[in-house]
Amino acid sequence: MNMRSGIVGIWIIATGVIIALLYLGRAILAPFALAVFLFLVMEGFARVIDARLSFMSQAASRAVSILGTLVGFGIFIGLLAQGVSQFSDQAGDYEEKINGLISDAYGIVNMGSAPTLTEIIFDERGQRFFATIAGALGDLSGDLVVILIYVAFLFLAQSAWSPKLDRIFRDKERRDQVSEIGHAARRGIETYLWTQTVISVMITVLTYITLVALGVDNAIFLSGLIFVLNYIPTIGSIVAAFVPFLFALVQPDVPGWVPGGAQDSYFFSVIVFAAVSFWQFMIGNFVQPRIMGDSLNISALVVLLSLAIWGAIWGIPGMFLSAPLTVLLMILCAQSATTRWIAVLLSADGDPGGALTGQPETTKRQTAESTAN
Repeated sequence: MNMRSGIVGIWIIATGVIIALLYLGRAILAPFALAVFLFLVMEGFARVIDARLSFMSQAASRAVSILGTLVGFGIFIGLLAQGVSQFSDQAGDYEEKINGLISDAYGIVNMGSAPTLTEIIFDERGQRFFATIAGALGDLSGDLVVILIYVAFLFLAQSAWSPKLDRIFRDKERRDQVSEIGHAARRGIETYLWTQTVISVMITVLTYITLVALGVDNAIFLSGLIFVLNYIPTIGSIVAAFVPFLFALVQPDVPGWVPGGAQDSYFFSVIVFAAVSFWQFMIGNFVQPRIMGDSLNISALVVLLSLAIWGAIWGIPGMFLSAPLTVLLMILCAQSATTRWIAVLLSADGDPGGALTGQPETTKRQTAESTAN
């Protein structure tokens, strides 16, 4: 009993220390984690190119992968910048519309004279809020440069990983086991990233077509935001449904097909919300499970908890990385009998795999005996 209490105490202390280190080192660890996942995306893309185009060398496939990812990222940033510029050109019209909505809200709840948007922005709370947003955007732009530098050095260091593994693990069976664990972790993370990208692209394209058909301004910008938000599990899809709704609500010119014309922006925004939510619901509940299948094998409750935990530790980067980090944690914990119970709790069906896979026969027997005891 005393031994078990000691083990539990050690686990609690170790968990607290690890969480504290992750939180205190978030300025370094979060960008590095993002760089690792971007590196895995590029490597997965390069392997696809190498498998489909046999005439290309491995180096050429990798170069095309890196160039294609960077060009796609640059186009995406350019579209977002164009959207911000378009909203800036109509800033006066948007401000007038928002002032009218604020006045309507104050009138409904009988709160007296309504403040203007300018008064709200430049009061003490508004200044603190926008200062926080500006600081976050500044940190993000700086982190992008750091992330790209990390990715470059990950590619440079890649060739030395196999020799280092050979020197660390002299025993071939142990080396093969560690290599298999690494491949399993990579496959799990790549599966999530690629399937989530496919899902996000599908939702983004269908949402863009819908927004254009309904007459929502700056549909490209809003679709880009939805593409990014869909990488955040659960909460991201909810926020993605509300973003077009809010922009449609403050849109200066309501399309002519809306009953009531320019006065009925409420009806217009509700239609936009219903249309965008339809694609989120249909793809998220019917298409996504068929594409992902049981490959991730993570409990939905665990996904939601990991979103809250990693968001609290690393902020917005933690929210984006919560699902792949949980996949990685489950795969690593499943390889040892000591930590396998953690992987069982994280899994959806109670069978995370691993543990006995790729181990020498003596280790398998010892692990099975310890598990039975």
